[in-house]
Amino acid sequence: MAEALEDGDLERARKRLPHLCGRDPSGLGAEELARATIESLAENTSDAVVAPLFWGAVAGVPGLLGYRAVNTLDAMVGHRSACYLRFGWAAARLDDVANYVPARLTALLTVLAGPDRRGAWSVVRRDGHRHPSPNAGRCEAAFAGALGVTLGGTNVYGSRVEHRPTMGDGPRPDVADIRRAVRLTRVVSMGAAVGAVVGAAVLEVWGRRLRRRSLRCP
Repeated sequence: MAEALEDGDLERARKRLPHLCGRDPSGLGAEELARATIESLAENTSDAVVAPLFWGAVAGVPGLLGYRAVNTLDAMVGHRSACYLRFGWAAARLDDVANYVPARLTALLTVLAGPDRRGAWSVVRRDGHRHPSPNAGRCEAAFAGALGVTLGGTNVYGSRVEHRPTMGDGPRPDVADIRRAVRLTRVVSMGAAVGAVVGAAVLEVWGRRLRRRSLRCP
């Protein structure tokens, strides 16, 4: 996406957007494509990296696979449409529960990875709850604060238009901010990987101690 926009090739960039999110790219300019890309990076840093690592550390491979099954089901049918309304809402709510802690860990890691930690944390606290999603808002607000940009606005999904509150205090993102967001995603992902390894080791030690104590009980 960054390469296409840097080359001024809007058509190629628009063709790439459906690989990242479900917005209609046909009427989007370079800045709106950049915003959509950064918002997708923010949400998917949690959904595709931090959350699987979190559940893998907590419950091993079954936890990781179980989370991915929930998240995939939400992506397939968790939409507010006449077709999926009666079934998709359950998948969407289950995904919200599974991502509650990982999304907030993602926001915390993003704040720690950003250059202005106090400013980023302020944006998360002020704007994170304003998003329609109880989880995506935290991630997007953290990215907005860490990158010093403003996210949110009007999104078009086919025939459906959503007006979302803005998050952040800076200017609208431009093409150069995409690569900054990618670098931020990589730092957060590495931090999550290290945290998952440490967390899994700690849980294993606690588990062994609990098993030893249970064997000593008469």
